[in-house]
Amino acid sequence: MHKERKMKMICLLLAAICSPVFTEDWKANVVKELDALVTSCVAIPCSFTYPKDNLPSSKLRGIWHLSDPPTSLVYHEDQTRVLDNFKGRTHLLGTLGQNNCTLEMAKVKDHDSGPFCFQIELAKTNEPTRDKFSFVEDCVTLKMLHEPPTPTLTKPDTATVGRSYTVTCSVKHTCSSHQPTLTWSRSTDVDVKSYREIHSGNWEVQSILTFTPEEKDDHEDITCTATFNGMKTSTAKFTLYVKLYILDIVYFGPVQHIGRMILISILFVCIFMLKKYKGRIAELQSRDGR
Repeated sequence: MHKERKMKMICLLLAAICSPVFTEDWKANVVKELDALVTSCVAIPCSFTYPKDNLPSSKLRGIWHLSDPPTSLVYHEDQTRVLDNFKGRTHLLGTLGQNNCTLEMAKVKDHDSGPFCFQIELAKTNEPTRDKFSFVEDCVTLKMLHEPPTPTLTKPDTATVGRSYTVTCSVKHTCSSHQPTLTWSRSTDVDVKSYREIHSGNWEVQSILTFTPEEKDDHEDITCTATFNGMKTSTAKFTLYVKLYILDIVYFGPVQHIGRMILISILFVCIFMLKKYKGRIAELQSRDGR
């Protein structure tokens, strides 16, 4: 009995020594679902943790494959092992040595839905290795979009002649390496662009248009156009309504100040006459009451 226990202990010890390093606790962080615009590109954010010290990228090999069958590779550093449908369309954006396994897929096709799973290997040579771990519980499914998202416009309801007016155009996308381009129908005004990540894998590009309206701009249509990687476009537009203030700012081209003074004078005369007329009516009414 003692001899059997001793043999079991030796076997367990040998199994622990000989087992691959990947039997330890590996974890991956991959979004479960992500929109992908057909003909454009999509960047699938991915990170992983390794229980031991970080290894240099030269000793790691990142692979992406279909969940079923897992032998169908969509990314591998050896392109001869990649499915024909994905050859030349996939590459890693991240650095494996920094635990970043982000995958970019270009020229998205309507059947690129996945699910796609990440696999990591200890790459001692170019030959296949047993030291590998596939995150089959953390795969991503792509939701195909055949039409691009429509931009969102944020603006005041009306503009005022001579006062600064600001419009914001924003659009969401899922390809961080190729941001959409936002352009305006008004090309001579101040245009400030910014980019930000809303949440994992989802980004927003924003353009802020600032200009000073004139009277001639009233009822002008202003358009924001988003051009995505792959050249698909979407637009959003609105009609500009411009207000004129008599006592504040009045714009009449080269006679601005003269026009302001004339209108203010007319307004005061009208107010004076109205008060005088009301006073006369009150006087006549009081006489009739007698």
